[in-house]
Amino acid sequence: MSDTTIPLTQRPAWKALQKHYAEIGKTHLRDLFESDPTRGTRMSAEVDGIFLDFSKNRANDETLKLLIQLAKESGLRARAEAMFSGEKINITENRAVLHVALRAPKEEQIFVDGEDVVPEVHKVLDKMAAFSDRVRSGEWKGYTGKRIKNVINVGIGGSDLGPVMAYEALKHYSQRDLTFRFVSNVDGTDFAEAVIDLEADETLFLVASKTFTTLETMTNAHSARDWFLKSGADEAAIAKHFVAISTNEKEVAKFGIDTANMFGFWDWVGGRYSMDSAIGLSTMIAIGPDNFHAMLDGFHAMDVHYRTTPLEQNLPALMGLLTIWYTEFFDAQTVAVLPYEQYLKRFPAYLQQLTMESNGKHVTLEGETVDYQTGPIYWGEPGTNGQHSFYQLIHQGTRLIPCDFIGFCKGLNPLGRHHDMLMANVFAQGEALAFGKTAEQVRAEGTPEWLVPHKVFEGNRPSNTILVEELTPKALGQLIALYEHSVFTQGVIWDIDSFDQWGVELGKVLAQRIIPELEDKSGELKHDSSTNNLIIRYRNGR
Repeated sequence: MSDTTIPLTQRPAWKALQKHYAEIGKTHLRDLFESDPTRGTRMSAEVDGIFLDFSKNRANDETLKLLIQLAKESGLRARAEAMFSGEKINITENRAVLHVALRAPKEEQIFVDGEDVVPEVHKVLDKMAAFSDRVRSGEWKGYTGKRIKNVINVGIGGSDLGPVMAYEALKHYSQRDLTFRFVSNVDGTDFAEAVIDLEADETLFLVASKTFTTLETMTNAHSARDWFLKSGADEAAIAKHFVAISTNEKEVAKFGIDTANMFGFWDWVGGRYSMDSAIGLSTMIAIGPDNFHAMLDGFHAMDVHYRTTPLEQNLPALMGLLTIWYTEFFDAQTVAVLPYEQYLKRFPAYLQQLTMESNGKHVTLEGETVDYQTGPIYWGEPGTNGQHSFYQLIHQGTRLIPCDFIGFCKGLNPLGRHHDMLMANVFAQGEALAFGKTAEQVRAEGTPEWLVPHKVFEGNRPSNTILVEELTPKALGQLIALYEHSVFTQGVIWDIDSFDQWGVELGKVLAQRIIPELEDKSGELKHDSSTNNLIIRYRNGR
């Protein structure tokens, strides 16, 4: 039974885990595998082509039993059901959290404030599909009558990281006579390089900002507008080359965009959870409506799995609980996500926002300061590149870094032995991290004694391996939802609000104050001495 009024560190399962850690914390994975020949097959779970091997974790059956008990004491099931049911679990903003509604089938019903939101979701999806088909077929023409060849998504945060990750991940399925670029950084270089070789009359801009007031996005959008008009187009032509992903009809119209080409979404969609909403318009144009809906099917399949599968075989719950285990009891500060698939090169960057903006919190839902760690740092690069970069630290450094390896049974671009070599590295790295290489093994190779310590691999470094049949649109949806629900699981255990992001506000407010101070040298500066000095040096160096 759950009793979430009891502070996390006072819950019976937490105290049992502390005692259990004292007993098992130093046990080596070599011993865990040696004492249980079935461990490698038994400690795994699978759903619809997504296979999770969690046997190379520093955990045993008792660990998992206690972690699941902690989830129950923390009210994980009730909290998840509240999310799926449209309750306003984002308490600091008084909002529902319904990214799961974005991929719900038409026949489902999900209510927010007494209104079924699913029909509206599908209405927007249908509008997106009709627009995408027009652009992809060449029916949508620019103001000179030429077809659109270039699509530029202008956004930031969730309005950029999701679309760019999905485009790169599903590039194999994209329409190759269309060029896609993504502008997010307010650094002028980002925009300048995006358009440097493009013709304005063949270019379509998708401006993604819910409020149409986001500073970075609208700065880039106005630069895009100026660039377009300088090409010789008049104001009326803007409607042919700009569309809006927004809910602010007044500002969209003021910009010059036809509001008929405005694609809306809802306040119950957080930015980092929005890539399967209208924010994914660039993705749909790239891969087509059918593939986009296949991706939504993948999201939904993982949603159903998370909502209905017992925790013992529940992939997102298990991953989230193991992250809790390492963060709280082993003092692990990071998680490395290592996709062995070049198309997933932006997946770790996408997960950085999903995980760290969600769970980078220091107070509980009740506003009490936590007395435990939250929100580990997520990072990573594609394999095998990372092996020649930072794997040295993972293998022989002093920090414990749990790893998620992601591999695919089939490669999308068969080329000789490449894929077998790639996957051999997935399996080899997990094995090396877990079991290492003892001094005796090093000596047996004839290594001089002075060199032996340098060539010893301690091992006992934990990892998950996620093995997927093939990188399809559906599989991508499954993978993203897997991490979404893992993050949610962690947030519930930590008793934090995973769906607000007040931490991004202060710097934005101060930047608005500083901008005019940089542009007007006569104004008095009233910051701290460091900030004042930096502003003065910048003014003088402009």
